[in-house]
Amino acid sequence: MNFTLSDKLQNKLNRIQSFLEKEIYPIEHLFLNHHWDELFAALESCRLKVKSLKLWAPNMPKSEGGTFENLTELALIGEVLGQSPLGHFVFGCQAPDAGNAELLHLFGTGEQKEKWLKPLVAGKIRSCFAMTEPHTAGSNPTLLDSRAELKDGNWHINGRKWFTTSAEGAAFTIAMVVTNPDAPKHKRASMIIVPLETKGFEIVRNISVMGAKGKGYFSHAEVTFNDCVVPQENIIGGDGDGFALAQERLGPGRIQHCMRWLGIGKRSIQVSKEFLNRRKISNSQVLAQQPLMQAAIAESLADLSAARLLVLQTASNIDNYGFEKAKNEVSLIKFHTANVVQRVVDRSLQSLGGLGMTDDTVLSFFYREERAARIYDGADEVHKIVAAKRFLNS
Repeated sequence: MNFTLSDKLQNKLNRIQSFLEKEIYPIEHLFLNHHWDELFAALESCRLKVKSLKLWAPNMPKSEGGTFENLTELALIGEVLGQSPLGHFVFGCQAPDAGNAELLHLFGTGEQKEKWLKPLVAGKIRSCFAMTEPHTAGSNPTLLDSRAELKDGNWHINGRKWFTTSAEGAAFTIAMVVTNPDAPKHKRASMIIVPLETKGFEIVRNISVMGAKGKGYFSHAEVTFNDCVVPQENIIGGDGDGFALAQERLGPGRIQHCMRWLGIGKRSIQVSKEFLNRRKISNSQVLAQQPLMQAAIAESLADLSAARLLVLQTASNIDNYGFEKAKNEVSLIKFHTANVVQRVVDRSLQSLGGLGMTDDTVLSFFYREERAARIYDGADEVHKIVAAKRFLNS
């Protein structure tokens, strides 16, 4: 398969890489040390520059205010942006906003697009996504307990969710809740837009994850819906379409996750390389001359290269044949790439010794944050079982 890039695309990737190095890497220390006010001001300045460069929202079509061309290009852009924890946010294609925007673009009504999609794509508001519950299996959304009952033209929503990423400061959430409890399991739930100012919606807490509690966009919240009342027309798609919409949202999103992870791996190797080449171990040698360090670098390069080809092949197949025919590949890349990035980050952190454990570099953040890659959007075990069953039954 030919993955030769056009001059136009290569130029775009080079421009994005240059922007990361000149504008984003220098402000990462604000994020790593939780200087939130300074960080948010710096991020807003960067976002304005990205818009002026016509690189904004690569996940959305031009008709919606973005710069999307195809999934393969988006994957390659995601790989570059993934090198920084701030990359996707600065370019307006961060989760969960990206997935919510894609849902509204594909299935939203004209009114929903006008009210929610346009300002979301423009970066004027943020959103969150409320699906996972603390008391049901997150890998099986057919088991959801949260309910929405239709009364007099309004949905009355009750339930508890957690890992509702970026809830703090968001304008609305898309809540996946049961609307047809007696229907077949894949037709029980629906997705409903809930403005966070709605009476009865509450952020219970921002969850501490691996010792860190984020703020704003960088937070993960536990939330409750206590008789939240929203209009019937806030439903996305049809009543009972929640599971199907979740697959539409999560499927292509896994391509973006995988390429972001590859970007993380690439940055991790680069941080390691720079350290190894300057760290003296004697008057005449640096750490990069040690065979064990060289072997670790070689293993990481091989891991990333193999995973990258698999992900790009999957993205290309989705572009050419549709998501349905690439479902098994999506499961394979999801668990495989999540494990690859963990190994690469671990080796890179190890190569820095004590420095790797500090927040003086981005590696310790990657190490903590990306452990979750093997859990969210379907745990490794689930994707392995699904992929194997599809293969064995084909």
